[in-house]
Amino acid sequence: MRLVRVVRIIFLAVLSALTLPLLAAQLEIVDIPGATLIDNPLGDPVERRVAVYKPDRVKDSKRLPLVIYLPGWGDSSEIAIAQGQNAWFNTVVDQLAARTPVRIAVVNCRSRYGGSQYLNSSATGRYADYITDEILPVLLFRYAVANDGPSTIIAGHSSGGYGALMFAINDHKKFAAVVALSPDSDFAITHKTRLEAANIQSVTRAELDTAMAPPGNAHMPADASAQLAMGLCANYSPTAGQPGHFDWLYDEAGQWRADTWQRWLALDPLLIVRQKEDAFSPSQRIYLDGAKHDEFGANVGAHKIYNILKLRSSPTHFEEPPGLHAEHLPERLAQGLAWVLHPQK
Repeated sequence: MRLVRVVRIIFLAVLSALTLPLLAAQLEIVDIPGATLIDNPLGDPVERRVAVYKPDRVKDSKRLPLVIYLPGWGDSSEIAIAQGQNAWFNTVVDQLAARTPVRIAVVNCRSRYGGSQYLNSSATGRYADYITDEILPVLLFRYAVANDGPSTIIAGHSSGGYGALMFAINDHKKFAAVVALSPDSDFAITHKTRLEAANIQSVTRAELDTAMAPPGNAHMPADASAQLAMGLCANYSPTAGQPGHFDWLYDEAGQWRADTWQRWLALDPLLIVRQKEDAFSPSQRIYLDGAKHDEFGANVGAHKIYNILKLRSSPTHFEEPPGLHAEHLPERLAQGLAWVLHPQK
């Protein structure tokens, strides 16, 4: 009888363990007000939050790779925070926890237009500085980072993938690896065809002035494509000496302004990589992807960048996952992080 009782106790203990909820990633919300964003020309909020997803029951003192994740246009940490445990970053952290535990910090760099391309611009604000001078130091002070392999990884999707590439190009020392998912690049494909649409060509001077008006008086166009085009202009072609203003791609007669377009091209990652042998350092790990049926053609530029880099010394990899531009992001990010942390030839 005693043996039966012991077996029963063991059975119940095992059953209880099996019915416990699986460990899930933890979300920590970190307030990082942007001192660099004070007096930004659009009057956008200075108070901002970072959503940090980390493996369950892992102390902040445990050394893990830190991933700074840049969301795509219109997205931000606030959307992820509102989703709580349903945010897809939890899935990525859980998936990587066994072999490659990481902390993923999702940032908020939205502007009046919807995005900042994570650049410094006199028409929007100092969003690149906000990342490198404020967010990154706060997180490196708060969390212990890995001291072997890439310790700090910059990652993002779409506009965020663009920002990730630019940060990795501009600061080799801060970012040991980059994961760029469907990044904006090869602007002739990802941007120009849409900028030549009739609804963009027909934007009036009055509409532009209203969008650029001081805080409290500004109004965005109802047309989402026009708003995006204005936002990209604000980031790529700000007007010199006029904070909050940008140079539009068409003149008063509706003619394409080649000089303004050249300013955009100067910020195209594909052209930068083509022109600069040292765009990335030999020690940086570069992961690029582009969805096979990407409706914006972001896979084309990403593959071209890969074709250039594979002939150089930087370890690099390209994937063309199935689906559309923003599909399967959890799997794509997890695969990219796994590769930069355990690169395969």
